[in-house]
Order: sequence, then C-alpha cells, then structure tokens
Amino acid sequence: MMCMKKIASLLCLIVSFCFSCQNKTGTEKPKVAVVISTLNNPWFVVLAESAVKDAEALGYEAKIFDSQNNPATESDNFENLISSGFDAILFNPTDADGSVVNILKAKEAGIPVFCMDREVNADDAATSQILSDNYAGCVSIGISFVRALKEKGNYVEIIGLVGDNNTWARSGGFHSVVDKFPGLKMVAQQSGDFDRNKAMEVLETLMQAHPDIDAVFCGNDAMAMGAYQALQAAGKADKVKVFGFDGASDVIEKIREKKIVATGMQYPKVMAKTAAQYAHEYFGGRRIFPQRVPVEVELVNAANVKDYE
Repeated sequence: MMCMKKIASLLCLIVSFCFSCQNKTGTEKPKVAVVISTLNNPWFVVLAESAVKDAEALGYEAKIFDSQNNPATESDNFENLISSGFDAILFNPTDADGSVVNILKAKEAGIPVFCMDREVNADDAATSQILSDNYAGCVSIGISFVRALKEKGNYVEIIGLVGDNNTWARSGGFHSVVDKFPGLKMVAQQSGDFDRNKAMEVLETLMQAHPDIDAVFCGNDAMAMGAYQALQAAGKADKVKVFGFDGASDVIEKIREKKIVATGMQYPKVMAKTAAQYAHEYFGGRRIFPQRVPVEVELVNAANVKDYE
C-alpha cells in the first residue's frame, strides 16, 4: 500500500512537471537574450538593437546584456540569463577563447547560442556563428591602401582587441596585400581595443616617435575616427591617409568629405536578422545549422560612397 502511494505521488510530480513545461511553451513567449561585447561603440548598438527588433518581430521577448568588453562581465551576464530562464542567446563575444566556456554553460543548460560578428575558437560550442568575411574585406582595403599611397610610404596599424579573431583576420587580410610592396613600411603596430578614445591616444603617442607617417590603417571605424581626431589636433589630417573597417555612418560621411580614404562595409543588420531567424527555427525544431555563415564585406571609397550614404 505504501509503495502504491509513492508511485501515485511520483506520477503526480511527473504530470505536474509536464503541465508546467506545456504551459511554458504553450502560453509564454520564449525569451531571447542579446549579449553584446560593448555598447560603447555605435556599430554594436546597431547590432544589438537590430537583433532585439528582429526577435520581437518573430514574436519573442528580447533583452540586451552589455558585457562592456569585459570577459568577467560577460560571464556574469551568462549566469544571469541562464538562471532567468532565457531560451536562446544571440551572442557577440568578448574573447575568441575565453567566451567558449560561457557558451558551453548555456549549451549544458539546453540554451542554443548563435554568435554574431565575432567568432569563438571552437566548432562544438555555438549552435552557429554568423560572421563578416573580415579577411576578404581587408584584402580589398589593402588593395585600396596600396593604390592610395602609390606603393610607397610609412604607416601605422592600430589593431583591435588582441583576443578577438576579427582583429587578426582583418590584419591578416590587409598584410596579405600590403606586405608584397617593399616600399610600404609599417613603423608601428599597437592595439586600440576597437575604442575611439583609446585609438586617439595611441596615435597621439605614436606620432611623437614617428612624426612623418603617411597613413594609418585601423581595425574598425571607431578607431579610424579616433585616429582622424588625433591627426586633426596635430594639424596633419590633410597629410595622413586614414583607412577603417565597419561601414559606420560617421566614417561614410568622412569618406564623402574626402577626409578618410576607405572602409569595409559590414552588415550588422544582416547578421542580427540571420541569428534571430536561426533562433526562431531552433524553437520550431530545427537542430542542424551551419557552423559558420560568412557575410560579405564591401569596400567603400570616394568612387562609390554615394551608394552607401
């Protein structure tokens, strides 16, 4: 008799659990977390807000979490959203290696993670990674750079976050072209952390040691704007050519004004929409996704800037 009571109690628990699961999926909207490396960059604000808008358009609740370019903050964000019952994560990582552990925590909790723009160094962590073709985009920047300098001159490279694969993909694509021209000499390479103010400070310091540079290649447009500000303050904005990467609106305007030479146009809205759509399909039962989805980058310069204004 006692055994029968225990079985009956167990059955009640199972029925109650199943009912709660049905209630969650049947009446409550799935919740989508949008975890962004930093909102201190207008480009990432577009990525974050687009992801939220796309998720909401598909019928889901969505919330932005700002990691402030800090792996520890990112880890706290993941702990928070996992405990809060989010059902999918649209993720812009802070670190190609360090962010993997956070994705695996979400995976263990049954939460799919779709990376946007920034890549992690793992093929078995994220459900899918939607990424700009950074290398090819910077091959185009490199060609533009060589032509603008007529194959000769000294230049500085300001790279992004050292732990971000995009930093090295962009630098690698650029150097795959520029390094073939012995008349072009890189006199300094330093990180600006993808940050406008940091890049401005970096270039101000580098110009003290290298006052006669002819160009600056920056790993993103925020740093390109910081570099331009430093050159403007030094009275060299019309002498030193600046190149960026992202397709940010302020740099597009500077290209139109012929104050910055070129940038690589990324498409954050395309990456956000793809990630949100993949989450939607996951909720619908799909489980097989491509591990990496490349998104084309287009060169923007004075010749075609009117097409991007």
